[in-house]
Amino acid sequence: MSLALITCAGVALDAVLGEPRRAHPLVAFGRLAGRLEQRFNPAGGGWRSHGVTAWCLAVLPLTLLTWLLLHVTPFGWAVEIVALYFALGLRSLYEHAQPVACALRLGDLGLARERVGWMVSRNTAELDATGVARAGTESVLENGSDAVFAALFWFIVAGAPGVVLYRLSNTLDAMWGYRNERFERFGWAAAKIDDLLNYIPARLVALTYALLGRTALALRCWRRQAPLWDSPNAGPVMAAGAGSLGVSLGGAAEYHGEVHERPQLGEGLPPRARDIERAMNSVIAGVGLWLFCLIVWEVWVA
Repeated sequence: MSLALITCAGVALDAVLGEPRRAHPLVAFGRLAGRLEQRFNPAGGGWRSHGVTAWCLAVLPLTLLTWLLLHVTPFGWAVEIVALYFALGLRSLYEHAQPVACALRLGDLGLARERVGWMVSRNTAELDATGVARAGTESVLENGSDAVFAALFWFIVAGAPGVVLYRLSNTLDAMWGYRNERFERFGWAAAKIDDLLNYIPARLVALTYALLGRTALALRCWRRQAPLWDSPNAGPVMAAGAGSLGVSLGGAAEYHGEVHERPQLGEGLPPRARDIERAMNSVIAGVGLWLFCLIVWEVWVA
């Protein structure tokens, strides 16, 4: 079965079924990661070497198992499709973003704050409507890169083992990659590996966002604003995405009780409810563009 057909099948499965409501493999993996962190980082006392060891124990055996299943079973194509399905988060992203936009449209600020709080790690209790729309739009653009495009990239490049390695690494970064007293040393490896795995995909995503909107503005924002952002990968993605949509993102945000003054991203008016939906449409259209390019590539090579 061709790579393009398998990739389309995995995307379609995610679109139809969404995330499993019960027994999601990443939930079990999260419990495993929690036990490893307790073992190698007791009371935040782990060093970088402990973080490397824990990362290897968490990620490499499952990646190897995926490779073995792919090569020793007669249904390797099914292993590929299921691996991509579990790694993708396109429908989940839509199911989180759309209620925020709907609540804002209905003027239910309390519900909008609650629902956007499910998407972001910042404090959302005091956000006004613009703040909620900003947080939602930023989350869609960034998570579209991490949970959708990067997974597709590593699947296309390295198949099921590649997408499993990426998704597990990204999960560990979400759990361990904090710059605080507990994880500053232990989570260093998880954060750096995730940065490395996302480096190329993030720039492809930034280019994708630029092509799907205000291209010249998106490229200009990417060039000028991305270097000012803390994250080497989120900067290009969000700057290009904001420029493509023609909105202003960034600015002050409260994380864990501390207010962070973030550089401005994009250019234009502050985002509104419809901009969350426009950002989501960019992600969906971008997935379609990637699949189209993959199909054209396979036909051309063949």
